[in-house]
Amino acid sequence: MRILIYSLNFAPELTGTGKYSGEMARWLANKGHEIRVVTAPPYYPQWQIQNGYKGFSYSKELLAGKNSRMMKVWRCPLWVPQNPGGVKRLLHLASFSATSAPVALAHAGWKPDLIFAVEPTLMAAPWALLTAKISGAKSWLHIQDFEVDAAFNLGLLRLERVKKLGFAAERRLMQGFDRVSSISENMLERLKEKGVKPGKSVFFPNWVDTRGIYPLKRKSMFQDQLRIAEDAVVALYAGNMGEKQGLELLVEAASQLQDDPGIQFVFAGSGNARPRIEKMTENLPNVSWLPLQPEDRLNELLNLADIHLLPQRADAADLVMPSKLTGMLASGKAIVACADPYTQIGKVVGGCGIVVPPGNGDALANAIKTMAGDRYRRQNLGAKSRAYAERFLDYDVIMANIHEEMLRI
Repeated sequence: MRILIYSLNFAPELTGTGKYSGEMARWLANKGHEIRVVTAPPYYPQWQIQNGYKGFSYSKELLAGKNSRMMKVWRCPLWVPQNPGGVKRLLHLASFSATSAPVALAHAGWKPDLIFAVEPTLMAAPWALLTAKISGAKSWLHIQDFEVDAAFNLGLLRLERVKKLGFAAERRLMQGFDRVSSISENMLERLKEKGVKPGKSVFFPNWVDTRGIYPLKRKSMFQDQLRIAEDAVVALYAGNMGEKQGLELLVEAASQLQDDPGIQFVFAGSGNARPRIEKMTENLPNVSWLPLQPEDRLNELLNLADIHLLPQRADAADLVMPSKLTGMLASGKAIVACADPYTQIGKVVGGCGIVVPPGNGDALANAIKTMAGDRYRRQNLGAKSRAYAERFLDYDVIMANIHEEMLRI
């Protein structure tokens, strides 16, 4: 097949949507499909164009899959604000939609069999549908985040009239695609509410390479690097540091537990909220910091944890499914998450950790302290985390199922 992937984020981004779009493309290329990609220069999660790329010019490159199958990638100009939020974030997304439109439409002449568009951003979806219509290709929309819901629920946009127009446009766009997929069962239910017929919806969860992320039989090298006592219990947050993560709760929990010498918090990652959160922790002796780690050190980082931390704002529940959760599970460690039990996060973590109400710093601190004091429980829940990852989140199994659906349509 000829497959055009239309995604704002793509490899070599190490986290979030770019990671999964890149790994999907490589898997399909290695199956012998001809892959082309329309994307932007990598900028996430730092919200800064990576070295070696330009934000205000077009470029074309070749990327190789693991078996050296080449993919052609078109990078389109993108405006990246230093402090994304509200109107700035909308302009950021709109800039990609505008600059990528002619590149996507030009690919109609390539006669693709399938156009695979990724949300975010939904602003590019009209060009995906138009390209599909001109070329006769099938169209597929994959939703990593419900960005319209999130924009209003997180207070990025507030005007009621704009809200109605936004949801109406979203509904119409989604109904135009041959397939619409998302990453959790609860998000699939939301697709029904938005008018997507069950026969069109596809469950396409995020995955993890269980051979690359696995429990180590020794302490992580990061423990010595950070000079953390060998008998300390490490509570780790590793991932994107954006505004929707609710990282303030972790600061609150660390503050409450700062007099407990047996618990050490580690924050690792990058994002627009990091400077603010780092400043909030500068007087906490039980908090250490690490930068975003390259892929070849990710397993070492995740194994630093005795307890993985997954904060989440209540108003973001089931609008997003944190991609970092897959690595937490595969590393075979216990998890403490902020979520309501009926959400997808609550359902998954409920079997391999402790779930506390979102926004409740006291409950989070108590859960961390309880978990830290029970080594046997941590080991038992960690084993359940690993078993879940192996059974439900394996990269090859998930991609094989999606590949079958692509061939079917």
